[in-house]
Amino acid sequence: MVALGPRVSRLRSNNPSAMTLDGTNGYVVDGGGGAWIAIDPGPDDPAQVAAFVDAARAGGAHYEAILVTHGHPDHYPAAAPLARATGAPVYAHPAATFPHDRTLADGERVTAGSAALVALDAPGHARDHLVYVLDHERALFTGDVILGTGTVVVAPPNGDMRAYQRTLHRLRADYADASAIYGGHGPEVRDARAKIDEYIAHRERREAEILAILARGPATIPTLVETIYRDVDRRLWPAAGRQVLAYLIALEREGRISATPRNDPLTPLERALLAPDWRAGISARHAEVAQAELGYGNEPPRLVDYALV
Repeated sequence: MVALGPRVSRLRSNNPSAMTLDGTNGYVVDGGGGAWIAIDPGPDDPAQVAAFVDAARAGGAHYEAILVTHGHPDHYPAAAPLARATGAPVYAHPAATFPHDRTLADGERVTAGSAALVALDAPGHARDHLVYVLDHERALFTGDVILGTGTVVVAPPNGDMRAYQRTLHRLRADYADASAIYGGHGPEVRDARAKIDEYIAHRERREAEILAILARGPATIPTLVETIYRDVDRRLWPAAGRQVLAYLIALEREGRISATPRNDPLTPLERALLAPDWRAGISARHAEVAQAELGYGNEPPRLVDYALV
Protein backbone atom coordinates (compact mmCIF):
# COMPACT_ATOMS: atom_id res chain seq x y z
CA MET A 1 0.00 0.00 0.00
CA VAL A 2 1.41 3.37 -1.06
CA ALA A 3 0.65 6.42 1.08
CA LEU A 4 -0.37 9.42 -1.04
CA GLY A 5 -1.36 11.76 1.79
CA PRO A 6 -2.22 11.80 5.48
CA ARG A 7 -5.57 10.05 4.83
CA VAL A 8 -5.21 8.45 1.40
CA SER A 9 -3.31 5.34 0.28
CA ARG A 10 -3.33 3.42 -3.01
CA LEU A 11 -3.55 -0.31 -3.68
CA ARG A 12 -3.00 -0.90 -7.41
CA SER A 13 -4.35 -4.07 -9.01
CA ASN A 14 -2.00 -6.34 -10.92
CA ASN A 15 -3.93 -6.00 -14.20
CA PRO A 16 -1.84 -3.84 -16.55
CA SER A 17 -3.09 -3.59 -20.15
CA ALA A 18 -3.69 -1.10 -22.93
CA MET A 19 -7.09 -0.31 -21.39
CA THR A 20 -6.01 -0.22 -17.72
CA LEU A 21 -2.53 1.33 -18.15
CA ASP A 22 -0.33 0.11 -15.28
CA GLY A 23 -3.31 -1.32 -13.40
CA THR A 24 -6.55 -0.24 -11.78
CA ASN A 25 -6.13 1.98 -8.75
CA GLY A 26 -7.90 1.07 -5.52
CA TYR A 27 -7.78 3.46 -2.59
CA VAL A 28 -8.06 3.45 1.18
CA VAL A 29 -9.27 6.50 3.11
CA ASP A 30 -8.27 6.57 6.78
CA GLY A 31 -10.93 8.25 8.89
CA GLY A 32 -8.98 7.85 12.11
CA GLY A 33 -9.68 5.61 15.07
CA GLY A 34 -9.25 2.53 12.89
CA ALA A 35 -12.18 3.44 10.60
CA TRP A 36 -11.35 3.01 6.92
CA ILE A 37 -13.19 3.33 3.60
CA ALA A 38 -12.19 1.31 0.51
CA ILE A 39 -12.70 2.76 -2.96
CA ASP A 40 -12.72 0.63 -6.14
CA PRO A 41 -11.41 -2.69 -4.81
CA GLY A 42 -10.73 -3.74 -8.41
CA PRO A 43 -11.13 -6.84 -10.60
CA ASP A 44 -12.02 -10.35 -9.49
CA ASP A 45 -8.56 -11.11 -8.14
CA PRO A 46 -8.15 -12.85 -4.75
CA ALA A 47 -4.73 -11.25 -4.38
CA GLN A 48 -6.23 -7.76 -4.58
CA VAL A 49 -8.93 -8.62 -2.05
CA ALA A 50 -6.26 -10.03 0.24
CA ALA A 51 -4.20 -6.85 -0.15
CA PHE A 52 -7.11 -4.75 1.14
CA VAL A 53 -7.79 -7.17 4.02
CA ASP A 54 -4.13 -7.44 4.98
CA ALA A 55 -3.64 -3.67 4.90
CA ALA A 56 -6.45 -3.16 7.39
CA ARG A 57 -5.19 -5.95 9.62
CA ALA A 58 -1.68 -4.51 9.60
CA GLY A 59 -3.06 -1.05 10.41
CA GLY A 60 -5.31 -2.29 13.20
CA ALA A 61 -8.28 -0.93 11.23
CA HIS A 62 -11.61 -2.07 9.84
CA TYR A 63 -13.60 -1.04 6.77
CA GLU A 64 -16.85 0.78 7.40
CA ALA A 65 -17.73 1.15 3.71
CA ILE A 66 -16.69 -0.02 0.25
CA LEU A 67 -17.34 2.55 -2.49
CA VAL A 68 -17.39 1.73 -6.21
CA THR A 69 -17.08 4.44 -8.85
CA HIS A 70 -18.71 2.46 -11.70
CA GLY A 71 -19.55 -0.96 -13.04
CA HIS A 72 -16.67 -1.78 -15.36
CA PRO A 73 -15.00 -5.15 -14.71
CA ASP A 74 -11.67 -3.73 -13.59
CA HIS A 75 -13.30 -1.66 -10.80
CA TYR A 76 -16.21 -3.45 -9.08
CA PRO A 77 -15.86 -7.28 -8.96
CA ALA A 78 -13.63 -7.38 -5.85
CA ALA A 79 -16.21 -5.37 -3.88
CA ALA A 80 -18.45 -8.37 -3.10
CA PRO A 81 -15.69 -10.67 -1.80
CA LEU A 82 -14.17 -7.78 0.15
CA ALA A 83 -17.58 -7.16 1.72
CA ARG A 84 -17.86 -10.84 2.68
CA ALA A 85 -14.40 -10.75 4.22
CA THR A 86 -14.93 -7.53 6.18
CA GLY A 87 -18.66 -7.10 6.74
CA ALA A 88 -18.55 -3.62 5.19
CA PRO A 89 -21.47 -2.59 2.92
CA VAL A 90 -20.90 -1.83 -0.76
CA TYR A 91 -22.11 1.55 -2.04
CA ALA A 92 -22.77 2.33 -5.71
CA HIS A 93 -24.69 4.52 -8.12
CA PRO A 94 -28.50 4.04 -8.22
CA ALA A 95 -28.17 2.77 -11.82
CA ALA A 96 -25.52 0.17 -10.92
CA THR A 97 -26.43 -3.40 -11.91
CA PHE A 98 -23.57 -5.19 -10.10
CA PRO A 99 -24.09 -6.50 -6.52
CA HIS A 100 -24.20 -3.73 -3.91
CA ASP A 101 -25.90 -3.03 -0.61
CA ARG A 102 -26.72 0.66 -0.75
CA THR A 103 -26.99 3.40 -3.34
CA LEU A 104 -25.72 6.96 -3.25
CA ALA A 105 -27.55 9.81 -4.93
CA ASP A 106 -25.83 13.02 -5.93
CA GLY A 107 -24.68 14.87 -2.81
CA GLU A 108 -25.07 11.98 -0.36
CA ARG A 109 -22.30 11.39 2.17
CA VAL A 110 -20.52 8.36 3.60
CA THR A 111 -18.54 8.81 6.80
CA ALA A 112 -15.90 6.81 8.64
CA GLY A 113 -14.43 8.32 11.75
CA SER A 114 -13.70 11.96 10.93
CA ALA A 115 -13.56 11.38 7.15
CA ALA A 116 -16.55 12.16 4.93
CA LEU A 117 -16.90 11.34 1.25
CA VAL A 118 -19.55 13.07 -0.88
CA ALA A 119 -20.88 11.29 -3.97
CA LEU A 120 -21.23 13.23 -7.22
CA ASP A 121 -23.31 11.88 -10.10
CA ALA A 122 -20.74 11.82 -12.92
CA PRO A 123 -22.16 10.22 -16.09
CA GLY A 124 -20.42 10.14 -19.45
CA HIS A 125 -17.79 7.41 -19.30
CA ALA A 126 -20.52 5.18 -17.85
CA ARG A 127 -24.13 5.78 -16.88
CA ASP A 128 -23.53 4.49 -13.35
CA HIS A 129 -20.44 6.57 -12.58
CA LEU A 130 -19.86 8.37 -9.30
CA VAL A 131 -17.00 10.67 -8.34
CA TYR A 132 -16.23 10.88 -4.62
CA VAL A 133 -15.05 14.03 -2.87
CA LEU A 134 -13.03 13.69 0.34
CA ASP A 135 -14.72 16.58 2.07
CA HIS A 136 -12.02 17.72 4.49
CA GLU A 137 -9.24 17.76 1.89
CA ARG A 138 -11.37 18.52 -1.20
CA ALA A 139 -9.66 15.63 -2.95
CA LEU A 140 -11.41 13.90 -5.87
CA PHE A 141 -11.62 10.16 -6.49
CA THR A 142 -12.53 10.28 -10.16
CA GLY A 143 -12.56 6.64 -11.28
CA ASP A 144 -12.51 6.73 -15.07
CA VAL A 145 -13.75 10.32 -15.43
CA ILE A 146 -10.20 11.69 -15.12
CA LEU A 147 -7.02 9.59 -15.17
CA GLY A 148 -3.52 10.38 -14.02
CA THR A 149 -2.17 9.60 -17.50
CA GLY A 150 -3.79 9.99 -20.91
CA THR A 151 -7.46 10.50 -21.63
CA VAL A 152 -10.68 8.58 -21.00
CA VAL A 153 -12.66 6.26 -23.24
CA VAL A 154 -16.17 7.57 -23.93
CA ALA A 155 -17.88 4.98 -26.09
CA PRO A 156 -21.54 4.18 -26.84
CA PRO A 157 -23.86 2.70 -25.84
CA ASN A 158 -22.85 3.13 -22.17
CA GLY A 159 -20.80 6.27 -22.80
CA ASP A 160 -22.24 9.65 -23.73
CA MET A 161 -19.98 12.45 -24.94
CA ARG A 162 -22.19 15.39 -23.99
CA ALA A 163 -22.91 13.92 -20.54
CA TYR A 164 -19.17 13.44 -20.10
CA GLN A 165 -18.41 17.01 -21.09
CA ARG A 166 -21.04 18.28 -18.65
CA THR A 167 -19.39 16.24 -15.91
CA LEU A 168 -16.01 17.79 -16.71
CA HIS A 169 -17.47 21.31 -16.66
CA ARG A 170 -19.15 20.62 -13.33
CA LEU A 171 -15.84 19.49 -11.84
CA ARG A 172 -14.14 22.57 -13.31
CA ALA A 173 -16.77 24.91 -11.84
CA ASP A 174 -16.97 23.33 -8.39
CA TYR A 175 -13.66 21.57 -7.74
CA ALA A 176 -10.88 23.25 -9.73
CA ASP A 177 -9.28 23.99 -6.36
CA ALA A 178 -9.24 20.32 -5.33
CA SER A 179 -6.09 19.34 -3.47
CA ALA A 180 -5.64 16.21 -5.60
CA ILE A 181 -7.23 13.99 -8.23
CA TYR A 182 -6.96 10.29 -7.52
CA GLY A 183 -7.94 8.64 -10.79
CA GLY A 184 -8.80 5.06 -11.61
CA HIS A 185 -5.52 4.62 -13.47
CA GLY A 186 -2.14 6.34 -13.47
CA PRO A 187 -0.51 8.56 -10.85
CA GLU A 188 -2.24 11.08 -8.63
CA VAL A 189 -2.68 14.62 -10.00
CA ARG A 190 -1.85 17.62 -7.81
CA ASP A 191 -2.93 20.45 -10.14
CA ALA A 192 -6.63 19.73 -10.53
CA ARG A 193 -7.42 22.92 -12.44
CA ALA A 194 -4.79 22.26 -15.10
CA LYS A 195 -5.81 18.62 -15.55
CA ILE A 196 -9.53 19.39 -15.88
CA ASP A 197 -8.79 22.21 -18.32
CA GLU A 198 -6.62 19.81 -20.33
CA TYR A 199 -9.45 17.29 -20.51
CA ILE A 200 -12.03 19.88 -21.57
CA ALA A 201 -9.72 21.29 -24.25
CA HIS A 202 -8.91 17.83 -25.59
CA ARG A 203 -12.57 17.01 -26.16
CA GLU A 204 -13.23 20.35 -27.84
CA ARG A 205 -10.19 19.93 -30.09
CA ARG A 206 -11.18 16.43 -31.23
CA GLU A 207 -14.69 17.62 -32.10
CA ALA A 208 -13.29 20.54 -34.07
CA GLU A 209 -11.09 18.13 -36.04
CA ILE A 210 -14.10 15.98 -36.93
CA LEU A 211 -16.13 18.99 -38.07
CA ALA A 212 -13.20 20.32 -40.13
CA ILE A 213 -12.99 17.03 -42.04
CA LEU A 214 -16.75 16.90 -42.60
CA ALA A 215 -16.62 20.46 -43.93
CA ARG A 216 -14.68 19.03 -46.88
CA GLY A 217 -17.37 16.41 -47.59
CA PRO A 218 -19.02 13.28 -46.20
CA ALA A 219 -16.79 10.81 -44.36
CA THR A 220 -17.06 7.45 -42.63
CA ILE A 221 -15.65 6.57 -39.21
CA PRO A 222 -12.68 4.69 -40.74
CA THR A 223 -11.84 7.75 -42.85
CA LEU A 224 -12.10 10.06 -39.82
CA VAL A 225 -9.92 7.78 -37.71
CA GLU A 226 -7.28 7.37 -40.43
CA THR A 227 -7.04 11.15 -40.73
CA ILE A 228 -7.26 12.29 -37.10
CA TYR A 229 -5.29 9.41 -35.57
CA ARG A 230 -2.78 8.88 -38.36
CA ASP A 231 0.15 9.23 -35.94
CA VAL A 232 -1.37 6.88 -33.34
CA ASP A 233 -0.57 3.17 -33.08
CA ARG A 234 -3.04 1.38 -35.38
CA ARG A 235 -3.77 -1.14 -32.63
CA LEU A 236 -5.58 1.70 -30.87
CA TRP A 237 -7.68 2.69 -33.90
CA PRO A 238 -10.70 0.55 -32.90
CA ALA A 239 -10.86 2.46 -29.58
CA ALA A 240 -10.46 5.73 -31.49
CA GLY A 241 -13.35 4.70 -33.74
CA ARG A 242 -15.64 4.37 -30.74
CA GLN A 243 -14.59 7.78 -29.47
CA VAL A 244 -15.34 9.30 -32.88
CA LEU A 245 -18.74 7.60 -32.88
CA ALA A 246 -19.57 9.20 -29.53
CA TYR A 247 -18.93 12.66 -31.01
CA LEU A 248 -20.94 11.85 -34.13
CA ILE A 249 -23.93 10.64 -32.12
CA ALA A 250 -23.91 13.90 -30.15
CA LEU A 251 -23.64 16.02 -33.30
CA GLU A 252 -26.42 14.09 -35.04
CA ARG A 253 -28.74 14.47 -32.05
CA GLU A 254 -28.10 18.21 -32.15
CA GLY A 255 -29.05 18.33 -35.84
CA ARG A 256 -25.58 19.45 -36.92
CA ILE A 257 -24.75 16.41 -39.07
CA SER A 258 -26.63 13.71 -40.96
CA ALA A 259 -25.92 9.97 -41.03
CA THR A 260 -26.57 7.90 -44.17
CA PRO A 261 -25.93 4.13 -43.92
CA ARG A 262 -24.14 2.43 -46.79
CA ASN A 263 -24.36 -1.16 -47.98
CA ASP A 264 -20.77 -1.50 -49.22
CA PRO A 265 -18.91 -4.61 -48.06
CA LEU A 266 -16.24 -3.78 -45.49
CA THR A 267 -12.59 -3.91 -46.44
CA PRO A 268 -10.33 -5.90 -44.07
CA LEU A 269 -9.05 -2.62 -42.57
CA GLU A 270 -12.58 -1.30 -42.09
CA ARG A 271 -13.71 -4.54 -40.48
CA ALA A 272 -10.70 -4.61 -38.15
CA LEU A 273 -11.56 -1.07 -37.05
CA LEU A 274 -15.34 -1.42 -36.79
CA ALA A 275 -15.57 -5.01 -35.52
CA PRO A 276 -12.30 -5.96 -33.81
CA ASP A 277 -11.77 -9.37 -32.27
CA TRP A 278 -10.70 -8.53 -28.71
CA ARG A 279 -9.96 -12.19 -27.99
CA ALA A 280 -6.96 -12.16 -30.32
CA GLY A 281 -3.66 -11.65 -28.54
CA ILE A 282 -5.01 -10.68 -25.10
CA SER A 283 -6.34 -12.54 -22.08
CA ALA A 284 -10.05 -13.14 -21.53
CA ARG A 285 -9.97 -10.76 -18.54
CA HIS A 286 -8.52 -7.92 -20.59
CA ALA A 287 -10.92 -8.66 -23.46
CA GLU A 288 -13.81 -8.31 -21.00
CA VAL A 289 -12.57 -4.86 -19.97
CA ALA A 290 -12.15 -3.79 -23.61
CA GLN A 291 -15.67 -4.97 -24.44
CA ALA A 292 -17.18 -3.16 -21.45
CA GLU A 293 -15.26 0.05 -22.10
CA LEU A 294 -15.75 0.21 -25.87
CA GLY A 295 -19.17 -1.38 -26.38
CA TYR A 296 -18.31 -3.32 -29.54
CA GLY A 297 -20.66 -6.07 -30.60
CA ASN A 298 -23.87 -4.24 -29.71
CA GLU A 299 -24.67 -3.54 -33.36
CA PRO A 300 -23.58 -5.09 -36.69
CA PRO A 301 -20.67 -3.25 -38.30
CA ARG A 302 -21.50 -1.16 -41.34
CA LEU A 303 -20.24 1.95 -43.04
CA VAL A 304 -22.11 5.21 -42.51
CA ASP A 305 -21.55 8.48 -44.36
CA TYR A 306 -21.59 11.46 -41.99
CA ALA A 307 -22.07 14.94 -43.44
CA LEU A 308 -22.66 18.47 -42.23
CA VAL A 309 -26.27 19.60 -42.43
